[in-house]
Amino acid sequence: MALGSPKQRAVLSLLASRAGEVVSGDTITSALWGSDTPQTAANGVHTYVARLRRALEPGRGNRAASTVLSSEPGGYCLRLEPTDVDATLFVERHGHARRSREGGSAETTLRLYEDALALWRGEAYSGVPGPFAAMEGVRLRDLRLTAVEEWAAVMVEAGEHAEVVDALSRAAAEEPLREKLRWLLMLALYHAGRQAHALAVYTETRQLLRRELGIEPGTELQDLHRRILAGQRELRLPGGSLAPRPREGLGAGVPLPAQLPSVARGFTGRDTELKQLEGLLDDEFAQRSTPVIVVDGPAGVGKSALALELAHRLSDRFPDGQLYVDLCGNGLRGRPLTASDALLQLLTSLGADSTRIPRDLAGRATLYRTLLYGRRMLIVLDDALSVDQLRPLIPRGASCVVATSRQRFGGLAARDGARTHTVRPLGLEEAADLLTALSGGRLAGQPETARRLAALCGGLPLALRITAEGIAANPGVPLGTLVEQYTTESGRLDRLTVADDALASVRDAFETSYQALSAEAARMFRFLGLSKDGPITVPAAAALADTDRDTARRLLDTLVAHHLLEDHGPRYRLHDLLGIYAAECAKSEPMLNRRAALARLAEAELAQPAQPAQPAQPAPHVVAHERPAEKDRIESYALVLRRAAVLRRAAFRRREDVTRPTDLTPR
Repeated sequence: MALGSPKQRAVLSLLASRAGEVVSGDTITSALWGSDTPQTAANGVHTYVARLRRALEPGRGNRAASTVLSSEPGGYCLRLEPTDVDATLFVERHGHARRSREGGSAETTLRLYEDALALWRGEAYSGVPGPFAAMEGVRLRDLRLTAVEEWAAVMVEAGEHAEVVDALSRAAAEEPLREKLRWLLMLALYHAGRQAHALAVYTETRQLLRRELGIEPGTELQDLHRRILAGQRELRLPGGSLAPRPREGLGAGVPLPAQLPSVARGFTGRDTELKQLEGLLDDEFAQRSTPVIVVDGPAGVGKSALALELAHRLSDRFPDGQLYVDLCGNGLRGRPLTASDALLQLLTSLGADSTRIPRDLAGRATLYRTLLYGRRMLIVLDDALSVDQLRPLIPRGASCVVATSRQRFGGLAARDGARTHTVRPLGLEEAADLLTALSGGRLAGQPETARRLAALCGGLPLALRITAEGIAANPGVPLGTLVEQYTTESGRLDRLTVADDALASVRDAFETSYQALSAEAARMFRFLGLSKDGPITVPAAAALADTDRDTARRLLDTLVAHHLLEDHGPRYRLHDLLGIYAAECAKSEPMLNRRAALARLAEAELAQPAQPAQPAQPAPHVVAHERPAEKDRIESYALVLRRAAVLRRAAFRRREDVTRPTDLTPR
């Protein structure tokens, strides 16, 4: 079957990798072009999809809907079972083989590994362009070589030494810097009675590592070499394991990395979450997988502080050191790093000679995994922008990755087994404690004032820290005066800013999340700012943005994924400070657009059948905890009055438009 141009095949490859899932147009353009997206990208994607439909269903009529590659709200879906795709089936079979290795017979385990490896007919994504294909190709290649290593280990354990030498030789030639393959090849050669050949493999490996990376072979290869020279008949390592032991250091003159930044002063209120995250880590190690924990949440909520506190608590478990990379996803500290940039930083930290580091992403990722093989290291990747930025930075083996992001990476959890944890704003008492601890003693003995300020800050640690600094820096200003300055919504975000420091500004933090949205999602966010004070329903959002309900739901879910909106079942809600920011953004819409949106909202609410009153569902952050019942009743009544005023104004405008349709000036 002719599948067209390379980029057309790239579209099919991406859709096949997510068979049965809806893939958005933005995701496809990013997979094909990365950050260098041309203006014609959207039209190009439409063209590629149309041509693929003709190739996949040659007998389909021009007007008939495609049953294989369908258009869905928000993107396209390739209607296949995931196991119809060889790559997905390989991952599944590899998992079965690994589980059999734990308790099954050698014969069954070998058959399962061979069934998995038989699916390979060449390099994955060969000739397919784009960053997605490059990274997926590297990931699958690494997984295939891991399967070859595990199969070879079972073969050696079963005494099939001569039979495994050829496969290991081919694999070692394909990936010459992968020391585990060399270790297994030396062991198989020696047990097959080819001691000289086993020693020659070691000599070749040592020369290659010194020439390419400027390092000596790892401890496990050196140990095997000494034992072969000594003519030991039994070369199984202590405990009977065939797995090589970890390296003892990074090579001559390279210190163990200890790169974790310090934790911010006054860290508090996250003990339960830290215990949960440590439990997740223990579960992952118990399953012998590489733990990947992604901490996500809104801007200013304290993701980095939580991740660093966790990393410091775990550091003793990782004797080979800790690596840290700020991926600069929010853009406040410079342009976001590419995966290749981050790998260069990591490789340099691991002692790789800068003149020998490959220039391409695939080469750097391969070298990174090679240098980390056999080591137990902790890698903290702070402020990730996208899944594509993270995936090449995840090694295999006994290391652990802790990452943070303002976005929810569901795909990384679904496809790569990452564990995700969403950080919420602090509760009222915890927020008040943080304020009291950081305010230079001015809030000592003032619990009600501390709670009031904590509520006005919405429990966001960034806002709380800025507020505490403002209180401590103005000892001559009465506390009541300072509190009142934070009370007025119109100036609150101005107060939650430290001059000349973009990293200490709540508004700037929100701005970078807003700028990361697509145009239609940003438009929805602006319109939500027109109705920020109450719960948001899908029909209301559809009316505000003048779109259908399916599109409105998709855009609301996008805002939730970017942590700019909170999901509470059938209703959504803006965090108090985000609501103030959304209202500011709404002002960039022309007045006529805002009027029309409010009129549509009023009409939609008039068209809704009367519903019995439902008790208000408070947002799960600090403000809901501090409101007394009387204040809730007053604010609910005020919201009803505001909505009624909107309805009256809309009705008045409709009557006025009938008599004077050209008069558009505000009254």
